[in-house]
Amino acid sequence: MSEVTIRPAREDELPAVGELTFEAYQANGYLTGREDGFYAQQLRNARPRYEQAELLVAVDEDDTILGTVAIARHGTPWREIGGPDQLEFRMLAVSPAARGRGVGEALTRRVLDRAVELGCTAVVLCSSELMHAAHRLYERLGFYRTPELDWRPEPDVPLLAYRLDLASA
Repeated sequence: MSEVTIRPAREDELPAVGELTFEAYQANGYLTGREDGFYAQQLRNARPRYEQAELLVAVDEDDTILGTVAIARHGTPWREIGGPDQLEFRMLAVSPAARGRGVGEALTRRVLDRAVELGCTAVVLCSSELMHAAHRLYERLGFYRTPELDWRPEPDVPLLAYRLDLASA
């Protein structure tokens, strides 16, 4: 595996981050029939995540963007399920060309490190029921399902909640 660096996204990278996020979700069929819908537009528009959350990118030694994730702290509009002492992350995406290189795991581990830095007790996230590879990653890292936090942003879009207690990480 080549070296992967995780760092904050730069403003000039926002169009590329948005396209990477959209393409990653589209490549696995998560947007089938919704390529022009509201969520697809949210994926493509990285600016609000950059301005209202912590937007991270994973880059290689040539500074090519391989993946991205948004960290939603308490009090930000990007929160969906997190409590006040929890860190939540959203829109974890890895370029289809960079899959299998540990990029998703590196981004997730950086989120965990950030949660510790902020003094959080847990990290939470929601994931589409279709994202089986992501679920395997989360479970391997110690996340567990929290069905009581599952929810539906739209009637036909069920989201599965996961949590990792930092004391056990």
